[in-house]
Amino acid sequence: MAKKASEHYKVYHNENGPDISTVIRPVLQQDGLYFKDIDGTGKVSPVNDWRLSPEERAAAYVKELTVDEKIAQLFISDWRMGPKYKSPRLPGHVAVPDESGILDDAEVNQKTIFGEQRLPGTTTLIKEWFSRHTILRENATAEDLTDYLNQLQAVAEECDRFVPVSVASNSRNENGEVVFGMNDAAGVFPTWPGTMGIAAAVKGSGIEVADQWAEAIRRSWESCGLRKGYMYMADCMTDPRWQRTFGTFGEDTDLICQIMEHIIPRIQGSEDGVTDTGVAVTTKHFPGGGARENGFDPHYAAGQWNVYATPGSLQKYHIPAFQVAVDKHTSSIMPYYSKPAAEKSAPQQDCLGQELRLDPYGFAYNRVFIHDILRGQMGFKGYINSDTGIVHNMKWGVEMLDEPERIGFAVRNSGVDVISGLFDNAYGRESYDRAKNGYYDTHTLPEGFTPDMVTLDDESLDRAVTRTLTEMFQLGMFENPYRDPKKAAEAVATPSDWEKANLAHRQSVVLLKNDGILPLTAEKLAGKKVYAEAFAKKAEQGETATKALREMLADQVTLTENYEEADIAILMVSPSSGDYFTATAGYLELDICENKTVPNVDDQCRPMEQTHQETTLTGTHKIADIAAAVHNKGGKVIANINFPLAWLVGNVERNADALTAGFDTYPSATLDVMFGRYAPTGKLPITLPKGDEVLAVNADGVCVSPNDVPGYDKDQYMPESMKDENGKAYAYRDAAGNYYELNFGLTY
Repeated sequence: MAKKASEHYKVYHNENGPDISTVIRPVLQQDGLYFKDIDGTGKVSPVNDWRLSPEERAAAYVKELTVDEKIAQLFISDWRMGPKYKSPRLPGHVAVPDESGILDDAEVNQKTIFGEQRLPGTTTLIKEWFSRHTILRENATAEDLTDYLNQLQAVAEECDRFVPVSVASNSRNENGEVVFGMNDAAGVFPTWPGTMGIAAAVKGSGIEVADQWAEAIRRSWESCGLRKGYMYMADCMTDPRWQRTFGTFGEDTDLICQIMEHIIPRIQGSEDGVTDTGVAVTTKHFPGGGARENGFDPHYAAGQWNVYATPGSLQKYHIPAFQVAVDKHTSSIMPYYSKPAAEKSAPQQDCLGQELRLDPYGFAYNRVFIHDILRGQMGFKGYINSDTGIVHNMKWGVEMLDEPERIGFAVRNSGVDVISGLFDNAYGRESYDRAKNGYYDTHTLPEGFTPDMVTLDDESLDRAVTRTLTEMFQLGMFENPYRDPKKAAEAVATPSDWEKANLAHRQSVVLLKNDGILPLTAEKLAGKKVYAEAFAKKAEQGETATKALREMLADQVTLTENYEEADIAILMVSPSSGDYFTATAGYLELDICENKTVPNVDDQCRPMEQTHQETTLTGTHKIADIAAAVHNKGGKVIANINFPLAWLVGNVERNADALTAGFDTYPSATLDVMFGRYAPTGKLPITLPKGDEVLAVNADGVCVSPNDVPGYDKDQYMPESMKDENGKAYAYRDAAGNYYELNFGLTY
């Protein structure tokens, strides 16, 4: 077995310049300085000369690459690690280790919701396909991750021209259920609460929470050689039934802007953009995915529309955070799958106040939004990285085009630089050839399209590849791609980062209700029996969580397994709704419920007479039984709800004397708040809807509360007949008279 790259790369130190690390790439000396022979010319060419700007070097290099090498740079797709980490997306796959034992050189027929493709082994992908953009989803240790990334670069060095492998990942520094495509890995890097929990903590404790989080992200990722993050969401959550709510910073546009302003420079390494000690940020999902049509997600056809039913909502709520990201030089931006619905939208304006044309193309295909607004008006200088699957399955608005035409239309017409989903190198070559071989002399295009809109040409290829090469040069990946696995493990284990993360979990807890039972002091617990149970959507999950909860409480309280003899009940409630990549039979259910009868929807997403049953929490009815028994004994019920979505909380709140909210918060942090070891400071980053009545959809498919307006502003659009004596209609109001709206949170 060949040596691992981690064990035999060499480092050359330039006293006033970058370190040069290499396994087999020649190193040149000139003027007392070291240079890597990147382009294989054997001289300090403009490509190899780190004294030139990244932009100059990228422009020079793109002229040396072949057409096929450049086409390969247009595509990014998820890739597997080696034999040590089996991919959950490839059941039954048997890895074939490369000479180092780290990479997988087996061929595989990979099928996902984004498409299906026959893929080669890793060595072939890099050396023969010349693909250089991959997505990592496995949850490896810091040392194994560094070994893997080092090995990829060593293989890339064997090519005539060296282009490093740019590996992207979704976020890895937040707690929560691991969701493919969102936070595929958790718990290895310093682990904060979910992004809404970070928002809740920032609201209560200040922006320093986000600063510390971002700085830890940069240190932990960079130490391993992981240099590109698909993070974070600048989307403003305006439709509470949007499945991706849990990845946002909530509904407060001003807060989202503030967080973007702080985290992008800290992750990338400077106020001026990406540095060689930073991690490139891909801000998503332009121009904001929150304006869903009654929550339907554009991973499936029902959710393909962005609806702006309220005049001016696009500029007021959805665009501002992206403008901040642009101003802070985010390296790339990811457009959303969906397309704007002109016929269902009120007039909207561009960034100059002019009436906006809402062409019905998915945003990655939408020249008005990408070329005219994002680049022309907002001043974006980075590159566009599409969301995953736009060429094959999430092809909204361009279904009439074939795959090569979709690639050409995205890259050449709207200005996309990297297409995520599959390694569509062959389709890319077909798109390029069609511009030169007379294909459209005998093939017609759908009305409204011309050959130069749907084919790749040299100008569009060079533009796209120059932009992605520029990022790699900015990151120092050409000069110094290798990292020390042991130093990476030490950096990831930095105690102060974990301590700050643990504090943020406590800061994220929001106290919604308290009749005086909290905090649970020793005096209040004296002589009392405590019943503890955890609830989840699936019974087995609840049982496992209950066992863990009782173990956590065993040395703090006197436990009983019979709630009828309990003086105090502690209930941990973790609902879940829908399936991220699958359309539901009806609207995404937000009620905390069990076997609730709800309407189906038709193919135009309107409610039907036919019904089905939804469960978001197994044991919902038991909560009322527990509360009745404890209250009959004169006792108290304390509940916590985890909020990946804006739940309808009535079935829990009505039975609780104290109620806390968490956002993928550690249970230990929640218990610290309940037991008075940390006084609650968190504030709600979202408004919780009152009930089904404020989410009702009429026969025409129109929601009574506008989908494109955040919860704190919905009341101004609600019917007067629904408003209470305080002029409020939308937010949930508890028995104490408090509204669970943006910025609400009690303390001790």
